[in-house]
Amino acid sequence: MNQRKPARRAILGSFLLVPLLSITGTSPAAAEVNTAPPGVVPALQQWTGGTGSLTLTSSSRIVVPRGAPAALRSLAAQVAAEAAELTSLRLTTATGTPRAGDISLRIDASADFGSAKTDLRPEAYRLTVTSGSVEIVGGGRKGAYYGTRTLLQSLLGSANRDSIPVGTAVDYPDYAVRGFMLDVGRRYFTPEFIKSYLHWMGWLKLNTFQLHLNDNEIQAPGGDWSQAVSAFRLKSSNPAFAGLGADQGYTRQDWNSFEDTAAANGVTIIPEIDAPAHARAFVKFKPEIGLDGGNSDHLDLSNPAATEFMKSVYAEFAPWFRGPTVHIGIDEYPTSLVSQYKTYVNTIAPYVRSLGKKVNAWGSFSAMSGGGAGYDKSMVINSWNNGWYSPKAAVADGYKVINSNDGLLYVVPFANYYHGQGLDGRYIFNSWEPHVFGGTSDLTPQDPMLLGAMPAVWNDLVRATYTELEVHGLVEKSFAALAQKMWSGTRAGTNYAAFLNRVGTVGQGPGTAYLPDTVAKPEPTPGDLAFNRAATASSSETASLVPSNAVDGTPSTRWASQYTNSEWLGVDLGSRQQFSKVNLDWESAYGKDYDIQASDDGTTWRTVAQRRGLAKAGADTLTFPATTARYVRMQGITRATGYGYSLYSFEVLP
Repeated sequence: MNQRKPARRAILGSFLLVPLLSITGTSPAAAEVNTAPPGVVPALQQWTGGTGSLTLTSSSRIVVPRGAPAALRSLAAQVAAEAAELTSLRLTTATGTPRAGDISLRIDASADFGSAKTDLRPEAYRLTVTSGSVEIVGGGRKGAYYGTRTLLQSLLGSANRDSIPVGTAVDYPDYAVRGFMLDVGRRYFTPEFIKSYLHWMGWLKLNTFQLHLNDNEIQAPGGDWSQAVSAFRLKSSNPAFAGLGADQGYTRQDWNSFEDTAAANGVTIIPEIDAPAHARAFVKFKPEIGLDGGNSDHLDLSNPAATEFMKSVYAEFAPWFRGPTVHIGIDEYPTSLVSQYKTYVNTIAPYVRSLGKKVNAWGSFSAMSGGGAGYDKSMVINSWNNGWYSPKAAVADGYKVINSNDGLLYVVPFANYYHGQGLDGRYIFNSWEPHVFGGTSDLTPQDPMLLGAMPAVWNDLVRATYTELEVHGLVEKSFAALAQKMWSGTRAGTNYAAFLNRVGTVGQGPGTAYLPDTVAKPEPTPGDLAFNRAATASSSETASLVPSNAVDGTPSTRWASQYTNSEWLGVDLGSRQQFSKVNLDWESAYGKDYDIQASDDGTTWRTVAQRRGLAKAGADTLTFPATTARYVRMQGITRATGYGYSLYSFEVLP
């Protein structure tokens, strides 16, 4: 049995994403209620369905109230442009009173946003669709913006990209920080790439983009740090810093364009200037501030000039940064120099705050000092390694934390450690949430000291020849799943194939033409009536080997039962359908004897085909006279092995 694929952990949810209903023109008495929420990514927190749908036209307007703030008027114009990019609609904007067919866009901090946390209400929104109009009410500008993401994504899910189902969405995030970190210190990423990511992040309701602005290769060639690859990516026009910024770096104009794009898309940029380790670019610029006479990537903190230089760097660039937070790094310094390290941390953190910025840092205090006693307490900690400083240790020391756990959330492109080929989107979707740090380090869901999560891309392989778009291919594998779990947890349900179908429909959003779409979407066998339908079973061997795996169109996923003979797997076709064939793809734990049964009510079953004495695993097709039923199942009789029954796929065909 050594060929059996390993089980993966999973958590169960309650919603399945299904295509949008568009039933304009059907009378309310005959129309189905839109019981499923619009298939947006991430999934909505709350949805109350109506009947029918609203079709927008190019006569529809986006209307803001008289006296609306400039940010809301700007958002209306942005949405009109985005709709034109994504659909055939040519919406206009207006101020005043909405009329039939219009989209009303306003901000009301006191509106009813359901169970939204008080501090997250500015990001909450209410979207109400009637047969005659759309209203989006945001708790703040970000909430209004997120409501427009749901509007645009819903349009993309309709047949002609012009209609949305009648109903009311109340939506809000579970966590304050829904982030992503990109190491541009070790590898340059173009401004076009960064701005495309800001658009994409906003589309998925991610709100924090950390740029790791300086770093170097991990090992110096032959121990000679003068030969090491290193860079600091900000290029100041101040003569005092001439030569510090890399040739491939970002000017003030570049940075302003990042901040403008971030603001338009609900994203806050956190710049990271990392010291006293990872500091080769600074030591190269001023060798006298480095350990070992400058042959190092560590600052010599026994030299006061090192700390003063870092103060000057923060002072120079703080005016560039419009966001409230600067990240100061402080990870992986030699533990033998802990006294100097602690003094540095307790000097730099308040200094950066004196520049008007909050301070974030990589968690390092357990490894450095056995805990956080004696360190500046007014910082937020990225908990990146459970040994260096676990989330539980940081919380016990009074710090708020962000989940950046290396074992779960680090991508090192094309390396043979961490996740060199990208995170597994299925694992993220089924088994991870922001409170999950691995081992015994998990926090409780939505712990008040847990701000959220920030997966990271680290470009350790500085001499490798991959491109920024190849990095994107690795990130894209899990980006939507990460966004889902940070915004509304398990609201998207447990059917990963259905989730990927929604991701494929909504795409990467406006402003992202530079980014290729690389995610492979599940493709059903033509005519398969069971594809992505609700599947049930008598049992599952583990929490990850669930019935939906057999109908998700993905050949690598499987359902497996407990180890008894009378187990079954069934699928609800949604309505009475005619079929005459089933295709089964057995894993090595296959059924020797089994029946194919059909039912109109899911209770009374009739046998339509039998298999006796199957001799091997793999594909098995049964054909039979055409029958009509809503429910179909494989009813096991005899297992071929000591394990249960295990199916990669169960297809039902006309």
